[in-house]
Amino acid sequence: MRCRSTSLVLQLSTLFLLVGLTRAFYGLTARETYLTLNPNYQERMSDIKKITHEDYCNSLGLHRKQKRVCRKGKGMAEMLVRATRLAALECQHQFLQERWNCSLGSYRKHLLEKGFKETAFLFAISSAGLVHEVSRSCAQGILHRCTCDETEHLENRETWLWGGCGDNIKFGLKFTRKFLRRFSNNDKDIRAKVDDHNTEAGIKTVKDLVNTTCKCHGVSGSCTVKTCWLRLSPFKTVGNVLKAKYERSAKVIHVTNQATGVALLKKQLQSFPEEAAVLPVPSKQSHLGDNIANDTAPLRKSDLTYIEDSPSFCRETRYSPGTVGRSCIKGENCDSICCGRGHNVQKKKFKRACRCEVIWCCVVKCKECPDEQELYLCK
Repeated sequence: MRCRSTSLVLQLSTLFLLVGLTRAFYGLTARETYLTLNPNYQERMSDIKKITHEDYCNSLGLHRKQKRVCRKGKGMAEMLVRATRLAALECQHQFLQERWNCSLGSYRKHLLEKGFKETAFLFAISSAGLVHEVSRSCAQGILHRCTCDETEHLENRETWLWGGCGDNIKFGLKFTRKFLRRFSNNDKDIRAKVDDHNTEAGIKTVKDLVNTTCKCHGVSGSCTVKTCWLRLSPFKTVGNVLKAKYERSAKVIHVTNQATGVALLKKQLQSFPEEAAVLPVPSKQSHLGDNIANDTAPLRKSDLTYIEDSPSFCRETRYSPGTVGRSCIKGENCDSICCGRGHNVQKKKFKRACRCEVIWCCVVKCKECPDEQELYLCK
């Protein structure tokens, strides 16, 4: 059994070590995620349970400090895998009908070497997935280091009594920020600042979407007492918001304030031109310099940011497999996905349920009817 467990650990380590770790991140921004996206994921998980908790943490390709956190609590390693899977599947869902479809593998490895807007989304969705899964796992009793949310902050405490088993967003935020904290801080590294900013944007998005759910208690439906608890928004909602931020992501530059010496990220107005009209004219005494002050705008914490323009993703490169052979929706996105090359039409025959009838109370009987579907594939 010990030999089998050791062999499994080596296999998992090989999967997760395909991409080098340049920064203290995990999930879609660190190691490969083939394990969590494997169709036989549940079977693989049952095999993994046969190995020790320490071996499981070692197989995840984490930084040494992250490994120590992983080993501290039961259920921690499984939670990290679920968070990665959650982020990966939502990323692929959001970009299913676009040129870049959140392709993983070696393409993602090379993509992470660049500061594209797609890289920004990977950092944001990864941190958001971790906050979401940690907070939910606390409420479900999966993690032994935390419980349901116990915050008491609602107004009118005489009538608003905190109750229920809320998602522990407070612990989720604290854990995620500590777990993803950079272990070396180079103030002049613009890429590191951009990655940190996008990571925090993902965390903030989950926090901003937290809802308070209440239930009334009282005679004849009166609301004498309200029992309230915190609830995370569905992760699909988080994905939708981050996708909208991706569409409006801002290109940034690194600016040093000559008066204070503090290095800042500033939004380039050419990537966000609608803000240029509402910004005040900078003073001639601006310490950032007239040209820089005219061409930049303050950066919001919730913005996704990038420093390099993305490729077209039309043809296969080191960043994506291209769009040749990709399916598209006629009349909606074929021109965009196929990059103007046109598309082929294939007809697919299948059988569908038809002429269904209810027999007695609970049985529905259907016949099979032949049908045909047209598929549109990029040339």
